[in-house]
Amino acid sequence: MADRCLLYYITDRTALAADEPTRRRRLLEKTSEAALAGVDYIQLRERDMTTRELESLAHEAMRAIREASPLTPDHWPLTTALLINSRTDVALATGAAGVHLRSDDLSPHEVRAIWEQCGAGAPARVSPRAPLIGVSCHSPEEVTKAAANGATFAVFAPVFEKDNVPNAQPAGLTQLGQACRVKIPVLALGGVSLENAQSCLQAGAAGIAAIRLFQDSNIADTVATLRRIPL
Repeated sequence: MADRCLLYYITDRTALAADEPTRRRRLLEKTSEAALAGVDYIQLRERDMTTRELESLAHEAMRAIREASPLTPDHWPLTTALLINSRTDVALATGAAGVHLRSDDLSPHEVRAIWEQCGAGAPARVSPRAPLIGVSCHSPEEVTKAAANGATFAVFAPVFEKDNVPNAQPAGLTQLGQACRVKIPVLALGGVSLENAQSCLQAGAAGIAAIRLFQDSNIADTVATLRRIPL
């Protein structure tokens, strides 16, 4: 178990506004808010965007994180790490800290090989470090596979039933606990709230990943509440 609860904000700009300019502005505001509050990871998960749109937004998100970070803008690593959903090329081009992979995506080993081969000496890159790689997992077996393939951490979902996805079968706390026996940090996702987050941490989760828990609230207050939960 980690020394403190790791926090992972996953973006969804489509839930923030009806029109695209407002969505983009609100997402960047939320990114700044999360970085200022000390959220550990932010996943840019805007899967409907073209490569050009996603790269532009990632550049802006990186700028927002730097400006909100308590550290100086030229210091690495930043307090909050930006991960790009599934797009290693965009992560490399924008200087993001890493990527978040689907369970059926490239393996972490493949991402690391691409990172080493394509990233060395690239002027657009900010980080000289190895990438952070999160992997979405839905069973303890998938967490074991992610760890064996070199993932930095796993996101286990869905732990609880989600109101907006009623047919998704929740894995539950027992399955979460089994997944957390693997020797990489496992973050709980799916129906997690301020009321049930402690049960996830007690099951062995290293932290909490969420969209609405962060995006629909004052992030600073949410972070403060989660970080008060004893591990």
